[in-house]
Amino acid sequence: MRDVIGQFGSFGRPVRLLLINQFGINLGFYMLMPYLANYLSAQLLLAGWIVGLVLGVRNFSQQGMFAVGGSLADRFGYKPLIVAGCTLRTVGFALLGLVDSVAVLVVAAAATGLAGALFNPAVRAYLAEDAGERRVEAFAVFNVFYQAGILVGPLVGLALTAADFRLTCLVAATVFAILTVAQARALPARGGRRGEPGGGGLVSGMLTSWRQVLHNRPFMLFTVAMAGSYVLSFQVYLTLPLTIEANAPSPAVEKLAVAAMFAASGLLAVLAQIRVTAWCRRRWSPHSSLTWGVALLGAAFLPVAAASTGPPMLVVASAVLAGAIIAVATMVAYPFEMDMVVTLAGEGRIATHYGIYSTVSGVAVAIGNMLAGGAVDWARSTQMPIVLWLALAALGAACSTAILWLGRRGLFGPAVPTKQATTVTA
Repeated sequence: MRDVIGQFGSFGRPVRLLLINQFGINLGFYMLMPYLANYLSAQLLLAGWIVGLVLGVRNFSQQGMFAVGGSLADRFGYKPLIVAGCTLRTVGFALLGLVDSVAVLVVAAAATGLAGALFNPAVRAYLAEDAGERRVEAFAVFNVFYQAGILVGPLVGLALTAADFRLTCLVAATVFAILTVAQARALPARGGRRGEPGGGGLVSGMLTSWRQVLHNRPFMLFTVAMAGSYVLSFQVYLTLPLTIEANAPSPAVEKLAVAAMFAASGLLAVLAQIRVTAWCRRRWSPHSSLTWGVALLGAAFLPVAAASTGPPMLVVASAVLAGAIIAVATMVAYPFEMDMVVTLAGEGRIATHYGIYSTVSGVAVAIGNMLAGGAVDWARSTQMPIVLWLALAALGAACSTAILWLGRRGLFGPAVPTKQATTVTA
């Protein structure tokens, strides 16, 4: 933890505030969202299709609007979009805890999703701009705070929901209200009007920015190559928990194994992210770090493939191990991935690039989850689970090979180790 504290203190106030902001965002989000479906179905007694509608609207309003949020941030500045997003999520979470009308619940879900689309690209673009040449280090610390929020949020939510889920919603809304005030008062203005076409209206300017990003061939090739990595990372929420559920000897063991998988992921990031990033920077180029990180994502599923026909508890243990390897792979790749988006964006429209990058990744996850979910059913019916895990490993190999190929064609610049930036340790 001392290296995290040292790195945190080495950045200026805007970056430190953004890091705390991201912890708060994930704290508030993950204290509520894991328990929302149960609240809607068990307490409000809504039909399953309505629960699916509410959750689907939330997801679509975020994933489908990232490009809009990014373009607005490039036009009006990063701070207004961060503040607007936090405000909108405050309202959305409060509504979830105060109403039981289906129509208002759908509106609240849409508001919480749109909020993420507004502040996510802006936060990353602001962090990249303010950190300057220390972007990789900044995104390494960013991932620590990001994962810490994911780790702590569900625990806080579990305690609050044991009393009343409505209390959870109001506490989560309060977290975002505090973040709104903090960003509005203390975050300096950054970005805005960069590269905007003269005389264009809001919609025409947005469409122009999208066309320019979509015609950025190196960036789009990189985006497509990395999209599969998000499908692989998401399996900690889909195929791995389903595998644990199918093989655990009891519900208690299932809950313990799933909790261990998520706890290991969060703790690894909090305790080791800074050192992993420093190790990669000393030994590899950004291109190599990305290649090895994505390759490791694919390799994470090989232990499950090897254990798939073994004793059930061995399968459970292999799934937990896979989750931990995914966490390490993310630690290797993520800071360099976020830095590469800025590098390929050039001098302008950084938030729009982040927005379109997130939109493409979200579409890939949606398609990949449908295929993976179908593959789980097929594997159970044919008693051939190894095929699923080998397919996921093959996807990781294909993505890492694509990144390797793009790097060798000069997309990422000279393939030499990055200069070691000054690090601060306590």
